[in-house]
Amino acid sequence: MLGPGIGQEAPRRREVEAERKAEPKRRRAEEQCGREEPEATRRADEEEHRRLPWTTQRSALLLGCLAGVVAVCAIGAWFALSPARIPPAPLAAAQERALKPGDPFQECSNCPVMMVVPAGSFVMGSPAGEPDRFSNEDPQHEVTIARQFAVGQYELTLDEWDACVADGGCNGYKPADQGWGRQDRPAINVSWVDADAYVSWLARKTGKPYRLLTEAEYEYATRAGAQTAYPWGDAVGKNNANCAGCGSQWNGKETAPVGSFAANGFGLYDMVGNVWEWTEDCYHDSYNGAPTDGSAWTSGACDYRVLRGGSWINSPKGLRPALRDWFTSDSRLKLFGFRVGRTLLAP
Repeated sequence: MLGPGIGQEAPRRREVEAERKAEPKRRRAEEQCGREEPEATRRADEEEHRRLPWTTQRSALLLGCLAGVVAVCAIGAWFALSPARIPPAPLAAAQERALKPGDPFQECSNCPVMMVVPAGSFVMGSPAGEPDRFSNEDPQHEVTIARQFAVGQYELTLDEWDACVADGGCNGYKPADQGWGRQDRPAINVSWVDADAYVSWLARKTGKPYRLLTEAEYEYATRAGAQTAYPWGDAVGKNNANCAGCGSQWNGKETAPVGSFAANGFGLYDMVGNVWEWTEDCYHDSYNGAPTDGSAWTSGACDYRVLRGGSWINSPKGLRPALRDWFTSDSRLKLFGFRVGRTLLAP
C-alpha cells in the first residue's frame, strides 16, 4: 500500500518540471519589457516635444541662456567686488571722520597699515625712583593729545621701503639688510633724513598728511595707558620683545620680523625693541620748556634727532618707554629704523 501523498508525487513532479521550463521564457520577457520601457518613454517625450509650439520651445531656450548669463555675471561681480580684491585707496573725508580708536586702515597696496590711537593725557618722563633712569627723562610732565591720530601698526619694513624706491622716491637709496632678509624685516640702516624722505613720498602718493611721530606721541603710543617700566609691566619678562636678554630666538643677534611679539594696548607691535625708531623732534637734554600738547619740539640742536624704543642689541633697560636716545640726523646704523604717523581729521 502506498503511503499518504505518494500517489500524487508524479503529477506534482510534472508540474514543477513544467514551471522550471517556463521560467527562462518569463524572465526573457520581463527583461525585454524592461529594455523597451525606457525606449517607449523616450519616444513619447520626443513626440510631446514635437507637439509643443515653437514659441514655447524658443522661450524655454531663451530663459535657459538668460539664466546662464546671469550666473556668469554674478560670479564675475563677486570676484571683482570682493573686499579682499578691492585695492586700498586714500580715505575719503567721510571715511576718515568715521574712524574710531583701534580701527586699522591702509591707503595703498604697499603703504603701511595704520592704527587709530585715541586722544588722551599721560605723564611723560620717568619718576625719580625708576631703576636705570637718566637725567634727560626729567622733569616728568603731563602731556595732553587732544585729537586721535594714526600710528603705523608695525615698524616700516624693507619691502615697504623698496616700494618707495621702485616708485622713484626715497632718493633711490636701497639700505642693506645685513643678510637677515627683507620682506617683513624692519627697514634698517636708515637715517632721520631717509625716514623724512619716505614720509614725504608717502604724503605725495596718497595726498594725506603722513609724517614721523613726535617724541611725545611715541611715548604715549608705547605706554598705551600704562605707567610701568615696560609696556607690559615692571619686569622685562621673557619673549616680550627683541633685545639682548629678552629671551627670544633673535636675542641680541639680529632683527625679528615685525609683529613677532604681542601687541600693546593700542594694537601696536614692537614699540620697544627690535630697532630704535626716529621721531620728528630735535634733541634737548631735559624736558624744560617741552611742548605739553604732543607736538614736535623742532627748535634747538636739530642736527641731532631723537630715537625711541631701544633695539635688538640693547639690554632690557634700553627698552623702557621713558628712555631717550639721540644721533645725528644723517646717521645710518643697523640699529635704526622708524614707523610712520598720520594726522587725522577731527571726527
